[in-house]
Amino acid sequence: QVQLVESGGGLVQAGGSLRLSCAASGIILRINAMGWYRQAPGKQRELVATIAAGGSTNYADSVKGRFTISRDNAKNTVYLQMNGLKPEDTAVYYCNAVVRTVVAGTVDSWGQGTQVTVSS
Repeated sequence: QVQLVESGGGLVQAGGSLRLSCAASGIILRINAMGWYRQAPGKQRELVATIAAGGSTNYADSVKGRFTISRDNAKNTVYLQMNGLKPEDTAVYYCNAVVRTVVAGTVDSWGQGTQVTVSS
């Protein structure tokens, strides 16, 4: 069983910053890709950013230049530094990790989500 626990969401004014964290726990052999997704009310879940085990990154066009994804492999943790926040960034942010486990093989795990609200 793999658990992803997110933290760092909250309410911020436009132009402000937040840093999200997501820690994976369980019997983990290896974590491959990690990433952040978001879902705004009435919209589909969308990719925000991903980071491979080797550190290569991918960003949605809407967040390029404002958000930075990073990871600490020793801590099984992924971060999302969000600067220059806009009201349209308001959403529930979900952490995702592709995890190789002892018992279940490779699993696609999701966190419970953390709310980010940006006021104008």
